Amino acid sequence: MTMEAASTQRTHQSLWDVARPGRSGIRLPESDVPAQAMPEASLLRDELRLPEVSELDVVRHFTRLSQMNFAVDTNFYPLGSCTMKYNPKINDVVASQAGFSGIHPLQPEETVQGALELMHRLQEDLQAVTGMPASSLAPLAGAHGELAGVLMIKAYHDARGESDRKVMLIPDSAHGTNPASAAMGGFEVVSVPSDEMGRVDLAAVEAACDDRLAGLMITIPNTLGLFNPYIARVCELVHGAGGLVYGDGANMNALLGRARPYDLGFDVVHLNLHKTMSTPHGGGGPGAGPVCVGERLEPYLPSPVVERVDADGGARYRFATPTQSIGAMSAGHGNFGVLVRAYTYLRALGADGLRQASGDAVLNANYLRRKLEHVYRVAVDRTCMHEVVFSCRPQRDKGVKALDISKRMIDYGVHPPTMYFPLIVDEALMVEPTETESKETLDAFIAVMEAIAREVEESPDVLLEAPHFTPVGRLDEARAARQPDLRWQAP
Repeated sequence: MTMEAASTQRTHQSLWDVARPGRSGIRLPESDVPAQAMPEASLLRDELRLPEVSELDVVRHFTRLSQMNFAVDTNFYPLGSCTMKYNPKINDVVASQAGFSGIHPLQPEETVQGALELMHRLQEDLQAVTGMPASSLAPLAGAHGELAGVLMIKAYHDARGESDRKVMLIPDSAHGTNPASAAMGGFEVVSVPSDEMGRVDLAAVEAACDDRLAGLMITIPNTLGLFNPYIARVCELVHGAGGLVYGDGANMNALLGRARPYDLGFDVVHLNLHKTMSTPHGGGGPGAGPVCVGERLEPYLPSPVVERVDADGGARYRFATPTQSIGAMSAGHGNFGVLVRAYTYLRALGADGLRQASGDAVLNANYLRRKLEHVYRVAVDRTCMHEVVFSCRPQRDKGVKALDISKRMIDYGVHPPTMYFPLIVDEALMVEPTETESKETLDAFIAVMEAIAREVEESPDVLLEAPHFTPVGRLDEARAARQPDLRWQAP
């Protein structure tokens, strides 16, 4: 057996392959509680099909599985618009302290003053970053924050007797959650086209500003990675028609310390703490999507918010419900462990560090744009912000799609970027290097992308069959989505 074959065999071994009858990796202590009667027979199984293995077998099995995963801790992860940047370990150290990790959300407020103070300080920090006067930490994810924002806009119009304002404008370059959140909030979604430079079309916005307008949901910078120099004018048009402006803060990583949504004209913005503030994504969660609002929407914030009360005995903190709150967004007060991590990140960097982070993120994205524009078409030929969008249309004309290029990147040890988004770009690859990657890493990525571009010309079949070096080869993706195999069964 060759070394390569032996390695492959070990990679694919399951615990059943090393299981032996009577083998055990644990020793249970004597029970220190009285024995209890067994449940009725119909609830019991005669045999429990579990592998009998040693502790070392278990450790090696799950360690091998972990090495089959792709993580930003091990390789470059340029997933566009998701900001998969490094999560500083100090965040986890702080969040794991007993005073934060060992408390219960229903404890009396007087017993968790430290936690409430941290939440209050985080509210203030997020308000400083966005320029907004008020905020709530309650939403559990970015899309959850979006829903909170559109519900606040609805409550605002309803309170003014303008419930007939049903139209929500959304640019055609928006994240897909924007129209979904607007529809869930009871609004009619009207798509606004982009112009040739990737900006929202001013004439189209102006034409849609009538007495049925509830608001506009817009991402700044947008999903093309571009800042809209006319954003203040866009906000003026919406406000002039009686509408409000919702800012999707998913791309705030490009603006930290440099531009504040409130100053640009936004009435509400959510922040993806699992993107901008370096907290983990964690396989779809836990996330956090706090909302920050201007004066008009402050009474409608989701509950609870944390208030500071100054008394003779010193500052005290308490949960409060805004006067016209849209209500609770979940059973708790937000994902507290994520909030601790975000607060740690903000305090570790400070104002100067946040400004440098956004500057480095923009610099890195533009470095990739300039270094790769000779082999991959740039979607919009403008200076980008934190991410750059390429179009693989020229490669597709030669029989290789963006999907094939992404699959081949895996063979080179690079996680694929976002594919086929935004939808207005044909064969899109959205690349976000983030501020935490070195020039050496970026240069290595550039070399990979240049090598793949040569393969498109010289040996396209290599890409069409990629990846070649992963435990699982290319799947039938349509079938995998419709008939997912989510459970391993013993032979």
